[in-house]
Amino acid sequence: MGRIQTALISVSDKKGIVEFSRALSELGVELISTGGTASLLRDNKIPVKDVAEITGFPEMMDGRVKTLHPKVHGGILALRDNPEHVAKMKEHGIAPIDLVVVNLYPFEATVARGASFEEIVENIDIGGPSMVRAAAKNHQQVGVIVDPEDYASVIVELKRNSCSLSAGTHFRLFCKAFQHTSHYDGAISNYFASLDENRQSMRWGQTVNIQISKIQDMRYGENPHQSAAFYGTEGDRGPSLACAKQFQGKELSFNNILDADAALSTVLEFSDIATVAIKHNNPCGVALSRTSLADSFRKAKACDPVSIFGGVIAFNRPVDEETAEELKEIFLEIVIAPSFTSEARAVLSSAKRLLNIRLLELDMSEPQGGGYDLRRVRGGMLMQDWDTGKVDVRACKVVTERTPLEEEYQALDFAWRVCRHVKSNTIVFASPDQVLGVGAGQMSRIDSTKIAVLRAATYGLDLKGSAVASDAFYPFRDGLDEAANAGAKSVIQPGGSIKDDEVVAAANEHGIAMIFTGMRHFRH
Repeated sequence: MGRIQTALISVSDKKGIVEFSRALSELGVELISTGGTASLLRDNKIPVKDVAEITGFPEMMDGRVKTLHPKVHGGILALRDNPEHVAKMKEHGIAPIDLVVVNLYPFEATVARGASFEEIVENIDIGGPSMVRAAAKNHQQVGVIVDPEDYASVIVELKRNSCSLSAGTHFRLFCKAFQHTSHYDGAISNYFASLDENRQSMRWGQTVNIQISKIQDMRYGENPHQSAAFYGTEGDRGPSLACAKQFQGKELSFNNILDADAALSTVLEFSDIATVAIKHNNPCGVALSRTSLADSFRKAKACDPVSIFGGVIAFNRPVDEETAEELKEIFLEIVIAPSFTSEARAVLSSAKRLLNIRLLELDMSEPQGGGYDLRRVRGGMLMQDWDTGKVDVRACKVVTERTPLEEEYQALDFAWRVCRHVKSNTIVFASPDQVLGVGAGQMSRIDSTKIAVLRAATYGLDLKGSAVASDAFYPFRDGLDEAANAGAKSVIQPGGSIKDDEVVAAANEHGIAMIFTGMRHFRH
């Protein structure tokens, strides 16, 4: 590739630009710049020419017009190995520009701080995307940098290769340039598509541009004959697998990600010491402890010591040596935690079979927010808010003759938090700190109840005095009767059925305390 002799620099994000520009100048690269960027470089004693010196025209119209000129775009777009292009450059006094360093007006930041419509419009960059696209189109002969994170590696390569970049680097930067302008245009489109004709915000815009970037290839998809990759989405905030660090084990598969996400989402429900065990996207064990993480794990394992085999475990506290000793006794796919002590990691890597356990570490302290729940269907996509609805169980409507006791309120709160993360139709039996039985994904609520009761009996868990959470209303009293016969003494459900009076009457017959949330948690 040709030697870089001239660079045009015009950036809104000025992070690292002084150091980068100085390094270019020391390599003998002539710098051309605009407005605030040029002033910043001069203030730091870095030689720079104004674009106006190149074009012969001053910046005008409040900076709206400065780089939209043949002496800029001709210098970027001209093919150096095309005699006709070279002749035209000579005829019109156009000098080649070998490197374009541009990032764009802060449109998204301007929207985020609640600026006026007029200011937002002014932050639609015109010249910047034009230069980036021009340089990217001519990427075999012109370098283009849109990300400050690339400055250091580019300087290293220029120093090593007599001020040239490899074809591979040119191509990598070319791809990144179009990703940058695509993201920028998508943000502009999303914002204005979300406004009605009166410039008032609509909840759902007419069009939506979704930006996703590959995090890693998967070992395979949902089944081994399907290929797959994991992509991160823009806009999501808070703990996520996209930010996780893996310390051991094989590469993650499609199903690993699904189960790990279910485990993470569930464990984030709790502030007390918690363990969540997931199998096939459903919680098979959830427990809290006031004493230790190992204690919460033992109780979660007791919920279903069979299904936990080959499952995914999530903790909301650092994994210590005692907990690791418990973990090593069973086969697990993944363990997720805020961190692992050095002693715990030593235990979990102490045998060849244990090295297959994937240890994922991620920060769980940041509040969740942003983004949307997206579901692909053939021919389209469904978008909705995340199900982050909360209820205060003590503020819920008591619909029975008996009000829940304090310990029952604690169990109802716990069961309701778990219930949100189980496939519908959902029934969860629980004590204040342990899941006792789960019925998930059945076609009728009575079947889910029977399964939950059967699972509790199978593993010797007593349902006497337990709380029951139902993700949607009871359509008939049969499910309530089944729960009562198993020993349940309190129920939390959304209410809203035409049979509510019948269900409440059944609860009163059984001496059950029941509260209505007014909110359901379907999870299809």
